Amino acid sequence: MHLGASEPLSGHREGAPRHVAIIMDGNGRWARARGLPALAGHRAGVEVIRRHLDACLREGIEVLTLFAFSSENWARPRDEVRGLMALFIRYLRSEVHKLHQNGIRLRIIGDRGRLPPRLAALMEESEGITASNTALTLVIAADYGGHWDILQAARRLAAEAAAGRIDPAAIDAADIEAGLSLSDLPRPDLLIRTGGDHRISNFLLWQLAYTELYFSECFWPDFGDEQLQAALQDYRMRERRFGARPTLATGSP
Repeated sequence: MHLGASEPLSGHREGAPRHVAIIMDGNGRWARARGLPALAGHRAGVEVIRRHLDACLREGIEVLTLFAFSSENWARPRDEVRGLMALFIRYLRSEVHKLHQNGIRLRIIGDRGRLPPRLAALMEESEGITASNTALTLVIAADYGGHWDILQAARRLAAEAAAGRIDPAAIDAADIEAGLSLSDLPRPDLLIRTGGDHRISNFLLWQLAYTELYFSECFWPDFGDEQLQAALQDYRMRERRFGARPTLATGSP
């Protein structure tokens, strides 16, 4: 069953999004503005993640999904990619037990086939340690792309049809969604992108169909609690219609 239709957890605050997704952009530009290597910006960005996890727990947000490394990021300079992989390993080693102590479940989505074997093994281990936690689900998208997500769901359905287990003519949107990476979680209510660009960059293409979008000029390492609260307040002011007509006040023509 799609969890988007289920009741929110008891800790969820009225008006708060259940699921927040963030494109953490601007780390490299933040570093360059300070005369630092790009990796210094990524390290600073990790500190921001820690603070926002605390904020999500306070707000009763159920899912936080972070776009850490896209399918296209392999095209970055080799030293930067190598440094990002090492930073990811250090983050998991240092943070997984803290996540577990705070009741946070870790999920990692993306194509692990191209990741270093040591990192892929650590991902699996970290997910196992936190699997039973329920206070918050932290999803990290690593070597992830929305095209890849939809493609791998379509391939599974094609294999089922070729084996005669399903009728191709009967495949519907729910069947495709069931094969996506976040099929067991509510769809994102709010997408935040930092760094000033106004695009979603191949992130959760299917799942963001009716997500509220919030763009910030702030680079990710500078995106603190004040900026997060501004994004959440902006979300609370919006009327989510999902394609329906706006709600008219009583007595309006």
